[in-house]
Amino acid sequence: MDIIRMTGGLGNQMFQYALFLKLKSLGREVKMDDRTQYGSASSRPVMLWCFGLTYPKATEEDIAALTDGSMKFSHRVKRKLFGRKSLEYEEQDCNFDEQALLRDPAYLTGYFQSEKYFQEIREQVRKAFCFSDRIWEGLPKDLLEKVKGCQEKIGHSLAVSVHVRRGDYLENEEAYGQICTQDYYRKAVSLIREWYPQAVFFFFSNDPKWVRTWLREEYGQGLCYEVMDGTDESTGYLDLFLMSRCQHHIIANSSFSWWGAWLAKEEGKKVIAPSKWHNKQIYKDIYTREMIRISPNGELV
Repeated sequence: MDIIRMTGGLGNQMFQYALFLKLKSLGREVKMDDRTQYGSASSRPVMLWCFGLTYPKATEEDIAALTDGSMKFSHRVKRKLFGRKSLEYEEQDCNFDEQALLRDPAYLTGYFQSEKYFQEIREQVRKAFCFSDRIWEGLPKDLLEKVKGCQEKIGHSLAVSVHVRRGDYLENEEAYGQICTQDYYRKAVSLIREWYPQAVFFFFSNDPKWVRTWLREEYGQGLCYEVMDGTDESTGYLDLFLMSRCQHHIIANSSFSWWGAWLAKEEGKKVIAPSKWHNKQIYKDIYTREMIRISPNGELV
């Protein structure tokens, strides 16, 4: 049996579930550990329900068996005498790690942020990540109307999603700072307008107030755009839903907008991505073939 430990927000959970599907396609018994990283009040919500997905859940006993973590007396004595014999395998770095597909049995930890993990089952993954009608349940009337209105506008325009992630990224400038700069967004918007003069830009951000201020200062009335707001950590799947309905995409260095672009079905779609993904690690395998990369100083790479 293999267990994949889930961690992070919705974008990361989707990468981990895609690995789950890949291992299942190889004939393996696989369970998801959605308890270890999600047990506290400050944990980010598990959101795969928005696709109507279910999966076998690893129990504490399952996890202990693979990580040699049982607290039974006999197991503690054995560890004392012979050392811990854990089958935990951590993804080696931020790029594709073939060992994650080969280890069996294994307790797999990591983000697995590459299409290379599931390239052969792309259509199965795409089918799995179809939004459930449950995403509309229990929404406040004003938010429901706002999202439906934005969906209609996207459907009637040449829509371009733009993801601007601030908030938590500003708290970790050392890792994420000065990557998706204003120069990055200026160049990306400029390219899209050059290719598609009739484009309408739909901005998604965890700091919509800042985005509105920047857009007014940068473009005034010279850009056709909408800024989506009203969503938060608990309803972020609505932003992902709307992104996936757009025809072209300007993404941040974020697994969230990576999936927003990947799920879009538009043939010939343009996806613009930052040439750097992280300040401390070199990401090579996060990029898909169609991605057009722009550097932090606004140059095509």
